[in-house]
Amino acid sequence: MSISDAESLVMEVLWNKHPLSSEGVVAALADSTNWREPTVKTLLNRLLKKRAISAERDGRRYLYRPLLKRADYVHAQSKGLLDRLFGGRVAPLVAHFSEHHKLGKKDLAELKRLIEELDDEH
Repeated sequence: MSISDAESLVMEVLWNKHPLSSEGVVAALADSTNWREPTVKTLLNRLLKKRAISAERDGRRYLYRPLLKRADYVHAQSKGLLDRLFGGRVAPLVAHFSEHHKLGKKDLAELKRLIEELDDEH
């Protein structure tokens, strides 16, 4: 499932709190966007067509909730990035970040811990 950057902002809102009306989504995005209700409704309709969310009638409005789990979305996005840019391999990704962005001591410690955990599992 392909979700645009704008749609992913709406999904983040719904992953954090649901069910929400379109007004609730607009309010949740107010600090990070200047989107009005028609824009949010367009994005909600796109997500409905993609079956990423569901809508339930509540009087004169609809309440929206995610069908797509955040973990599944993150997995698909990260796998797509690895496949497209790094041949599906993690090491070149880490090397890229180490060359272009200074990895802090905390990042390095976490990477070492993850590698040790992976070694213990195999």
